Amino acid sequence: MSVLVYTESEQGKFKKTALEVASYAKAVADQMGTTVTAITFNAGDTSVLGNHGVDKVLKVGNEQLESFNAKSYANVIAQAANNEASKVVIVSSSADSKYLAPLLAIDLNAGFASNVVEAPSSTSPFTVKRTAFTNKAFNLTTINTDVKLVAVSKNAFGVKESSASATAEDFSPSIPEIGVKVESVDKVSGKITIADAEIVVSGGRGLKGPENWGMIEELADVLGAATACSKPVSDLGWRPHSEHVGQTGKPVASNLYIAIGISGAIQHLAGINASKVKVVINTDPEAPFFKAADYGIVGDAFEVVPKLIEKLKAFKAQQ
Repeated sequence: MSVLVYTESEQGKFKKTALEVASYAKAVADQMGTTVTAITFNAGDTSVLGNHGVDKVLKVGNEQLESFNAKSYANVIAQAANNEASKVVIVSSSADSKYLAPLLAIDLNAGFASNVVEAPSSTSPFTVKRTAFTNKAFNLTTINTDVKLVAVSKNAFGVKESSASATAEDFSPSIPEIGVKVESVDKVSGKITIADAEIVVSGGRGLKGPENWGMIEELADVLGAATACSKPVSDLGWRPHSEHVGQTGKPVASNLYIAIGISGAIQHLAGINASKVKVVINTDPEAPFFKAADYGIVGDAFEVVPKLIEKLKAFKAQQ
């Protein structure tokens, strides 16, 4: 009757979100007086999961599951939950898990709480704290079903280390026939993705054109950050749609979000509101972003950003 956690990996390596949900599952298991079982798909070395509270790893290795498919993954995770008699199942709030979780809830006949930010305040009844109204408020949700499904918000609970030692065993579920064949997957390599980035540097129409994006990329390189953009920028074709963040693009929950030349439309703010520290650089002191930002610089990005890069390089050279 262990807590089951789905730990995401890519090219055999676990994502940061996997370690965060493992840490969360450990906190839940401690409250319930039980253990943590993780399920992995075509992952490599699983010993790192033991360092974050996992007691047992169910390793699924199958060529049919090399590419993510929400229906197949949900079905396999449900089989693992039934195999382990798990009453609590934990996933992340990643893009993949947002597709997977509703299907998994149906397979398990489970109550589902998304965007969870803290360990349960109670496990009887099972009550969790969640964000609401695009991260503008919180609510307490009680799950009354026999099986509970929880999706943890990125960067909310944090990655915590523990001294557990995980045992691993192969898990061979039946793979459902879905009638979909993945021919190829093209991914950008050599860049930090928005989903995994601790820091995001984002640009808007205030940069005046794609030819000026060099300073955004240079600042991101100095900070070890991902680059992003506002919706108008991707609509104009200045940057790829994969970099568009906001309510209609990719949500961002980074530790630091730097907005350069972005006025702060409500849809953009809704998508980045979960970021912990928000910095805005804009010439317009009345830009809506200043009301949402933790720090603001009223100034011309073409003057401010090069100076910021220079200071950061000098600071790093002293380390």
